[in-house]
Amino acid sequence: MGSVAKEIASELLPFLRVYKDGSVKRLNGSTKVPPSPQDPETGVSSKDVIISEIPHLSARVYLPKLTQPNQKLPVLVYTHGGGFCFESAFSSVETKLMNSLVSEAEIVAVSVEYRLAPENPIPLLYEDCWTALKWVASHSADDNGGIKEPWLTAYGDLERVFIGGDNAGANITHNILMRAGQESLPGGVKIVGAFLTHPYFWGSKPIGSEIGGSEREKLVPHVVWNFLYPTAPGGIDNPMINFVAPEAPSLAQLGCRLLLVSVAELDVLRDRGVLYYNAVKESGWKGEVELVEMEGEDHAFHILNHETENARKLIKLLASFLVK
Repeated sequence: MGSVAKEIASELLPFLRVYKDGSVKRLNGSTKVPPSPQDPETGVSSKDVIISEIPHLSARVYLPKLTQPNQKLPVLVYTHGGGFCFESAFSSVETKLMNSLVSEAEIVAVSVEYRLAPENPIPLLYEDCWTALKWVASHSADDNGGIKEPWLTAYGDLERVFIGGDNAGANITHNILMRAGQESLPGGVKIVGAFLTHPYFWGSKPIGSEIGGSEREKLVPHVVWNFLYPTAPGGIDNPMINFVAPEAPSLAQLGCRLLLVSVAELDVLRDRGVLYYNAVKESGWKGEVELVEMEGEDHAFHILNHETENARKLIKLLASFLVK
């Protein structure tokens, strides 16, 4: 007897399929790879760590090839992309990206393996990343509780903490910044800066070159959010995804002093990223915000085609931002 085919409850193609038994099959995303004691290309070391047991939360931690003993390096807490529903901190493309960035910038990085939707409601993903940031902050000298990660204790400079992400990870980064503007982190740690690469923001009303009318609701950013978070108050105009929604809090509360927004010319999300940059500038926020646009490139090009000249250029830009 062959196995009984499971019944499909719903699909979000080409990303995933949800079955009636509640299980989810992901149809997209790159393969997972193990950490490396030393990456042959960059010399970067990586290892996987447990941040929390309940809920289970882990991360891949990266350390560059050290040029002198007892170096104190900036710390990056990174959130991967994948539309909230696929990809992983442990995937081959994200690991390659982090190896390049860590080597170029000479930083300690913590790439968060947050839970994914739709098995987990989207607000839990934000919560996971906030938990990870608090865990990193707990390595400051002022905080003596909990289990410490030796690489962060020995080499991490908790006076220079950055956060960043791409796509959905950039959306999560924004939401963490909004929270950090209202809540303090362990040890009084402050976020120096954040980068948002090709951020996943959207809204019901078209801006710039975006498509309007009934066709708009068929676009990927619209479909993905509504599928993954059907109960979101305000739907596609929930402040988590639409930072200019009437209910959205003021961007003046962003909890960092440096911000780098990068967009790609051909990306459907491009105009939202530009709007975000302008909205932050006009909000009364006291920090410095910079916008970078890569011409002739599409969404997540630096991850999918990391060997190209523009990909290397973007990595260098991010790296120089992280050592400010």
